[in-house]
Amino acid sequence: MAKTVAADIPHGSFVNLGIGQPTKVSDYLDPCSGIVLHTENGMLGMGPEAVGEEIDPDLTNAGKVPVTELPGAAYFHHADSFAMMRGGHLDVCVLGAFQVSERGDLANWHTGAPGAIPAVGGAMDLAIGAKDVFVMMTLFAKDGSPKLVPECTYPLTGLACVSRVYTDLGTFAVGPDGIRVIVTYGVSVADLESRLSSPLRRVEDQHAKEG
Repeated sequence: MAKTVAADIPHGSFVNLGIGQPTKVSDYLDPCSGIVLHTENGMLGMGPEAVGEEIDPDLTNAGKVPVTELPGAAYFHHADSFAMMRGGHLDVCVLGAFQVSERGDLANWHTGAPGAIPAVGGAMDLAIGAKDVFVMMTLFAKDGSPKLVPECTYPLTGLACVSRVYTDLGTFAVGPDGIRVIVTYGVSVADLESRLSSPLRRVEDQHAKEG
């Protein structure tokens, strides 16, 4: 999923990668793409995850994962970082999710379960501030229930903010026209539709690749 997301980010974009799976996207970005990574804890120009002797305990992303810095990297106050997010200065953000609705509503900060620990972080700011919101998640939860749904049942992070959803079984575009299948992995569109509660349409100018 991370490799697929990385390939779909337009060259020259300013991008924020959310905590968890989205952080892996940094490992697959083309160094010549001109993509600049932003973190809400105050860094612009983040590189791939740090390993071995590259690890600097003072240099981490928002998820506390050690990272590298690229030439020209800059650091700034937390408040300035959030001002960049809220001010519409990010082209793309990549977030995880508990649920995404067919029109692009996002629920990723709380399941609503009693005793569950909320973890909103900067997700709401990113959801409304980034020009394009991509989501990385498994298509189905551990109990088999779909996470791509007609309407979110968990507390919402943002309304109609997600444009594309990357999952283990396929990539989908979401929005006012519902769910459109871009590509599937090891499963047919018909099989997926039988397990989801929403109708699926193929992207008009690109047939889904099945099998």
